[in-house]
Amino acid sequence: MHLLSSSFIVLLFLLLSSSSLLRTVSGLDAVLGQYGETLEIPCNNGVVKADDVLLIKWKYDKGEGLSGDLLVKQKDQNLSIIATDEYMGRVNMASNASLLLSSSTLRDQRTFTCMVVAGADIAEYPVNVLISKTPAALEISDKAEELEIGKVMKLGTCVAKDANPAANITWLKNNKPLESDSKRVSVVVSEQVDPLSGLFTTSSTLKYSAEKEDADAEFSCTSESVGQRSSAVTFTITYSTENIVLEVLSQDPLVEGDNVTLKCIADGNPPPTSFTFHLKGETVKVENTDTFTIINVSRETSGEYRCSLIDKPELQASENVLVHYLDVTLNPSGNVVKKAGEDMNVSLLIEASGETVVSWTKDKIKLDKEPEFTTLTFSHSGLYESKVTMGQLSRDASFQLRVQGAPVITQLSKQRGEDGQHKVLTCEAEGFPEPAVSWSINGSSPEEQSSFIDGKISHRLTVVPSVNLTVFCTVVNEFGSDSKSIIVSSYQSEDRGQMKMAVGVVVGLLLATMVVALIYGIYVKKSKQGSWKTGEENCSSEEEKKLEEKVEESSEKAEV
Repeated sequence: MHLLSSSFIVLLFLLLSSSSLLRTVSGLDAVLGQYGETLEIPCNNGVVKADDVLLIKWKYDKGEGLSGDLLVKQKDQNLSIIATDEYMGRVNMASNASLLLSSSTLRDQRTFTCMVVAGADIAEYPVNVLISKTPAALEISDKAEELEIGKVMKLGTCVAKDANPAANITWLKNNKPLESDSKRVSVVVSEQVDPLSGLFTTSSTLKYSAEKEDADAEFSCTSESVGQRSSAVTFTITYSTENIVLEVLSQDPLVEGDNVTLKCIADGNPPPTSFTFHLKGETVKVENTDTFTIINVSRETSGEYRCSLIDKPELQASENVLVHYLDVTLNPSGNVVKKAGEDMNVSLLIEASGETVVSWTKDKIKLDKEPEFTTLTFSHSGLYESKVTMGQLSRDASFQLRVQGAPVITQLSKQRGEDGQHKVLTCEAEGFPEPAVSWSINGSSPEEQSSFIDGKISHRLTVVPSVNLTVFCTVVNEFGSDSKSIIVSSYQSEDRGQMKMAVGVVVGLLLATMVVALIYGIYVKKSKQGSWKTGEENCSSEEEKKLEEKVEESSEKAEV
């Protein structure tokens, strides 16, 4: 049986070598494999009818018209692997007749042919194999430490190692592609092939002319064909100073006694650290700092200040410093004692760095204007306070005025008590110091109640008069005295007086009525006679009307 099989194989190979029996399928299929992985190469696109197949054979193109055998599979027999060279131990066949090729390399990029014998038909299915390899992670190497504005400098080199095909590298700035323009952007690409593996290493070097805006720009490189991108990198952009600014750092508002810091800011990179500060009357140079502090400022500190670069003095910046101040002097101030009748001048002197607003109060009550005293009275006594404001600054000043003098009784009054049986006498007076108050009722001094506020005293006395009384109120202090009297009637005399008054009113009304009646009678009598003359003129209806008005007026007066 073994001899028959060997003879059959020999006969089959002879038949396969005959061009009259061999049929090659038109077209060339292609398979893409990954470097280092197992590659499956299909036979007739994986469509092989096992029942009809007598023999399957895989071979490969060695070049120069030569081929190498890999494996053979006869019907009802085990697979026979006949590879002897670089494919020994690397090939096998799947159940669908596909060739399995392990550990693929770039040397496997060739044509593999599947030969199928089915009945009297012999067919070949060639497949072209391509091997790809993704490069190692993209890296930017040989990076510049810093970039100088306006100068084309090498930014860095993006490297894609061990790839097939060679990687196509694109440079990005802030995720946007950079294109060579031979002015600001220049890209130089080089490729190297590993002699053993045949893999490509691509290097792309970017030369770039930076601008100020690139200070925070992110540069990266990408290979879109393999979907890789490097980590983004940034660069220090150096450029000389073109502008400087002087800042005044202080609390707001800046007042006398505060500190103020001058800060000189330059737009160069790296920023300069040495400056000259031009103060009022002097020049100060500072090293390794950009500030200068003036302590305990005063109003004389106000003015213009400048700063400049030490190595470029013509580049300067200036700023005004304003020290706010508010001085208030009030005359008089503190406790002030004056005599009634005198005059007193009030002056409020204000020295300020800006516009001010002044307000006055007396005993916490707002005044419309500054107080004026031409003739002092006891009512002028009190606490006078001024408030001067200028923006957020304010100053307060005050004086306590006491007007002294002999007491004066301003009012002596009486009022019936609530029970109708007693009377309340009130003696009101002004004076300072507080006057002593005394009442005299036929030589007696009854109990009394009093209050003294701001130079005004009010003294009350309660009495129950049985007869008409003359009551005296006397006020006394160290500057003099004053006294007034008031008549207090008993309730019996008041009742008799009220009866007499009522009778008098009734009599008066009767007399007034009689006078009115008499006048009216005369008037009617004259009216019936037609007219009467006084001299040469007649009395007209208008005169009659006036007469009636006089009569009515007389009647009203009589009623009153």
